[in-house]
Amino acid sequence: LKSPPQHIKPSPSDARKTSITEAIATDPAGLYPTVEEGDDKQKPGGKRVTFPSDKDIVSGAVEPKDPWRHAQNVTVDEILSSYKQACQKLNCKPIPKVLKQIQELKDLTQRNECLDLKGEKLDYKSCESLEEILKRVQFKVIDLEQTNLDEDGASALFDMIEYYESATHLNISFNKHIGTRGWQAAAHMMRKTNSLQYLDARNTPLLDHSAPFVARALRISGSLAVLHLENAGLSGRPLMLLATALKMNMNLRELYLADNKLNGLQDSAQLGNLLKFNYNIQILDLRNNHILDSGLAYVCEGLKEQRKGLVTLVLWNNQLTHNGMGYLAAALPCTQSLETLNLGHNSVGNEGVHKLKDGLIANRSVLRLGLASTKLSCEGAVAVAEFIAESPRLLRLDLRENEIKTGGLMALSLALKVNTSLLRLDLDREPKKETVKSFIETQRALLAEIQNGCKRNFILAKEKEETEQKMRQSASMAEIATEDGTTEEEEQPASEESGDTQGKEGEGGETTGNEGQTSSQSGTSSEKSVPQMTLESDSDTEDEEEEEVVTNSSSTVSCGQDLEELLLEASLETGRDAP
Repeated sequence: LKSPPQHIKPSPSDARKTSITEAIATDPAGLYPTVEEGDDKQKPGGKRVTFPSDKDIVSGAVEPKDPWRHAQNVTVDEILSSYKQACQKLNCKPIPKVLKQIQELKDLTQRNECLDLKGEKLDYKSCESLEEILKRVQFKVIDLEQTNLDEDGASALFDMIEYYESATHLNISFNKHIGTRGWQAAAHMMRKTNSLQYLDARNTPLLDHSAPFVARALRISGSLAVLHLENAGLSGRPLMLLATALKMNMNLRELYLADNKLNGLQDSAQLGNLLKFNYNIQILDLRNNHILDSGLAYVCEGLKEQRKGLVTLVLWNNQLTHNGMGYLAAALPCTQSLETLNLGHNSVGNEGVHKLKDGLIANRSVLRLGLASTKLSCEGAVAVAEFIAESPRLLRLDLRENEIKTGGLMALSLALKVNTSLLRLDLDREPKKETVKSFIETQRALLAEIQNGCKRNFILAKEKEETEQKMRQSASMAEIATEDGTTEEEEQPASEESGDTQGKEGEGGETTGNEGQTSSQSGTSSEKSVPQMTLESDSDTEDEEEEEVVTNSSSTVSCGQDLEELLLEASLETGRDAP
C-alpha cells in the first residue's frame, strides 16, 4: 500500500473560501459579506453570513465629463492660444493653414463649414495638437485627404472626431498607411457617432485584417448615409464581409465601389445578394470593375427584387457585351425604382441595344439612360429611337462617342417629333464622316432639329409646371376662403344661419370642382410632363404605389427650384464627369 501524499492541493472551492476569508480580514469598509463564528457544538454549520447595508456598498459616484466644457463662451483668440500652447508642449509647429482658418471663423455657436487639412503632412503630434481646436469648434466637413496619416495619428484623430462629434462629412481619402488600428478607430467612430453622415475613403486600402471592424460597424444602422470606398482593394473577403453586413443596414443610401477590380464570380454574387436583401441603398456605383456578363447575371437577379429601392445603377466600363443585355432586359420590367442606368464604355453594340429595348419599354421608372461609347451605329440608333418614341417619361439620353451617322440621326429626329418628355439628348457635336459629302450638312441639320425638339419639350414642361402650380394655389386659396366662411357662419344668429349656409355650400361645391379638375390635370400630365422630384429623387422605399402621382405633383411645388437647375443636378455620371 502506498502512503498518502504529505501535501494535498486545495480544491477550487476551498481556494475560493480562503480568498474570501482573507479579503474579509483586510476589508475595513465592510464591502464583503461578514462571516461570524458560531458554537460548533450547538450548530452543525458553525458559521453564518451577513451582508453590509446599502449605504456602505456604494462609496461614491463620478459624473461623466462634458465634452463641451471647453466650448462655452469661447473666442477665436482663446482657440488660437490653446492650439499654439499645445503645439509648443508637444514640440511641433502650428500648421499655418489651420491658423488662418481659425482666424476666419465667425460664429462659434454652430457648425462651421470646413476644416481643410488636405495635403498637410500630419504626424502623431500634429494630430494630438488639433484636439485643442476640435474640443471647442464643430465643423460640417473635415478634409483629411492625402495627409499621410499613420496608425497612431489616424487613431487619435478618429477618436477625437467621435468624442466631440466634430464633423458630419469626413474625407480620409488617399491615406494608404492608416493600418489596422486606424481602421479600427474609424469603425468605432462610425458606430458611436450620431453626426457622421458622409465618409470618403477613396484610395485608402481596406484589407482583410481591417475589413471585419468596418463590417461590424456597418451592421449597425448608424447615421452614415454615404460611403465612398473606390480603389480600396475590396475584391474577395473584404467585399464579402461588407456586403453581408450591409444586408442589415437600414440607413446607408449611397455606396461607391468603383475601381476595386470586382470580379464576375464571387464579388458579383455578393453584390447580387446585397440587392436581394437591402432595399435602402439608392445609389450603387460599380464603374471600372470586372463585372463581365457573368457578374451582370448575379446583379440582375438582385435587381429584380428592387421593387422600391435602388434609384441609380452605374455599370460604366465593366467589359459587358450584348450577351449581358439579355439579363438586364429581363430585370428591367421588375424594378420599379430604378431611374438612372449608366452602361457607358461597354461593348453593348447594336445587338445588345435590340435586346435592351424591349426591357426598357416594359420598364416604368427609367428617366436617364447612359449609352456613351457603347459601339452603336445607325442600326443601334434606330432601336434607341423606337424606345424614345414609346417612352412617356425619359428625360435624358447620352449617345456620345458612337458611330451614329445620317440614318441614325434621322430616326432620332423623327422619334423626338412624337416624344414630349426627353429634355436632353447628348450626341457628338461634329458630324461623322460620310462617303457622300452632302450628308455631312444633312447631319448638321438633323442635329439642330434634335436639339430644337429637346428645347420644345423643355418649354412645354415648364409651362405645364407653372400651370399646375397656379391651379394648386387657386385651389388652396379657395379652401382657405371656405374655412374662413364656415368660422364666420358659426358666429351669426340662428335665423340667418340657414340662408348663409346654402351660399357657402355653393362655394364649397365650386371649390370641390376646382380641386377635382386640378388633380385630374396633374394626373393626366404626370406621365407626359417632367416628374421633377425624380431628377434628384430620395425615393422613400416605404411609399405605396398608389401615392406616386400625388407625391410627384406635390414635390414639384415644394421643390421651389428652377427646372433647368434640376436638370443640371440630374446629369448622368459619365466618363467626363467621373472623378
